[in-house]
Amino acid sequence: MAPAAASGGSSLPSGFAVFTTFPDLLFILEFVFGGLVWILVASSLVPMPLVQGWVMFVSVFCFVATTTLLVLYIIGAHGGEASWVALDAAYHCTAALFYLSASVLEALATIQMHEGYTYKQYHENIAAVVFSYVATLLYVVHAAFSLIRWKSS
Repeated sequence: MAPAAASGGSSLPSGFAVFTTFPDLLFILEFVFGGLVWILVASSLVPMPLVQGWVMFVSVFCFVATTTLLVLYIIGAHGGEASWVALDAAYHCTAALFYLSASVLEALATIQMHEGYTYKQYHENIAAVVFSYVATLLYVVHAAFSLIRWKSS
């Protein structure tokens, strides 16, 4: 039986091949935009603490989990096993769902900003919403291609 990499690219990459394969290349963009959401939400004033607490949880959780998976893929910890392909698909589907909920709630918190907030603080929240939706899109695309990879493995 041929290895999975030779039969259609259904295995996970190891080493620096992570940076040359799609959808694994999206790890870098997820890392960047997730970090921007984290920074912007942490630096803004909080109009709705419970809502922005969820946004912070999602951004920090996904930032740490994405970084961990990226490092594990680079060092080749998966060993080419199919269970890691399923883990990758499950993680990115969960992250996409989490980020979608966080994006909607952050947009709601931004819309409901009233008196007591400066124009700069409002713009910080708008930037957080935009970057949160970009991160959501990245996770959705990564999840879709991870599910395709999982289905073909």
